Amino acid sequence: MRKTLYARIVFVFITITLISLMASSLIGIFLFQQKINRDGQKSMLDKGHEIVQLYEKNTDENLEEFFQRMAKLTSYPIHFYDNQKQEAFYSLNNNNVAKISDKSVETVLKGEVSRSTKQEKDSYVGLPITVKGQNSAIFLQFSYENELIFNMLLLFIIVCTLVLGSAGILIAAHYLISPLKKLKEATEVITTGDFDVALDLKRQDEVGELARSFNKMTDELKKMEEMRQDFVSNVSHEIQSPLTSISGFAKALKNEQLITDEQRPYYLNIIISESERLSRLGDNLLKLASLDSEHHPFKVESFDVVEQIRQTVVMLENQWSQKEIDVVILKNKPIFIKGDFDLLQQVWFNLLTNSIKFTPQFGKVMIDFDKQDQLIITFRDTGIGIPEEELLLIFQKFYKTDKSRTTKESGNGLGLAIVKKIIELHHGTIVVKNHGESGAEFEINIPYEN
Repeated sequence: MRKTLYARIVFVFITITLISLMASSLIGIFLFQQKINRDGQKSMLDKGHEIVQLYEKNTDENLEEFFQRMAKLTSYPIHFYDNQKQEAFYSLNNNNVAKISDKSVETVLKGEVSRSTKQEKDSYVGLPITVKGQNSAIFLQFSYENELIFNMLLLFIIVCTLVLGSAGILIAAHYLISPLKKLKEATEVITTGDFDVALDLKRQDEVGELARSFNKMTDELKKMEEMRQDFVSNVSHEIQSPLTSISGFAKALKNEQLITDEQRPYYLNIIISESERLSRLGDNLLKLASLDSEHHPFKVESFDVVEQIRQTVVMLENQWSQKEIDVVILKNKPIFIKGDFDLLQQVWFNLLTNSIKFTPQFGKVMIDFDKQDQLIITFRDTGIGIPEEELLLIFQKFYKTDKSRTTKESGNGLGLAIVKKIIELHHGTIVVKNHGESGAEFEINIPYEN
């Protein structure tokens, strides 16, 4: 049978309570038994002296009736010994008759007080008494009837403690388990793919914190699922668009009646261009997957970042020279940083390509450096700028500010996402903002060597 957490809590509580009561009882008896015996004997001695005094004041009373009455009043069984050591026993009942040692009897008959020793099974005290001019002895035996009543009271208290404690733990366990059951049910809903679930628990304890963490987790899972669906949709769109072009133009090329020899190179170039576009998409997806997995090979070396960006500008000369864009690097002195040379070169390549793409003919792209606590590298262009509501979105995968453009120049929306990931891997940050009346400005903060 499956053991529930509710049953476990109740079982553990009752078990611990029983063990604690038993252990406490044993420890208490061990620690206080001697004191109990000592205090009990003192009480019996006091009662014994009172009995002796009462008898001495009324020696004419029948001895048997007197001791029977005293046993009833004190609840202590009484042993009487005459000078011949003949014993008479007086008690409310004849049960549990203590064995008085001969040595104790002799001691009391000599006129001394006697107590039971630790080695003796029963607890008693003996006092000398004079009966009709003869030395006699009375012994008061510890009353087991009183002890039984005390034990019954103690047992009643223990049972009540167990019953009330068990009832309390049942209520507390229900209070604890109820939200966990709700959490289990909500988890089962999530396993079906439904992330639109929330726990309405306003508790301030650890269970409440668990519920709030669960709700936060479901919100994140919901966002991740939306991002996954968007990602699949975007990838499908990005793949389907060039594939449609390739398939359409390839079929057209097979039909010699539709395409002339003069048109054939044009359509072949489109097929090649769309194939390259697919290849770039595949490369970027693999790059992002590698960077996100945090297992991408990261080769740290020291190099001059100003010279690296200058080389990147030279690599892209064909692009900015065709549009007669002026690319200006505002610093010439070397600035050394530690990082992955190839990854950071892709950052500068993507940012420069992005700036050149959106800067009109005869525009300007400026690259500046500023050394503070971190190195600040700024890419600023005189292009069309970015709508304010999109400034926080452009680093998302597949996000494009020019959604209406479907040509290869529009890219696949992964370049800036790759840039942000690489900068973060170098413990840096990147922000974007509009500059003045026109143009955008990308600001990278990255550690550098002093």
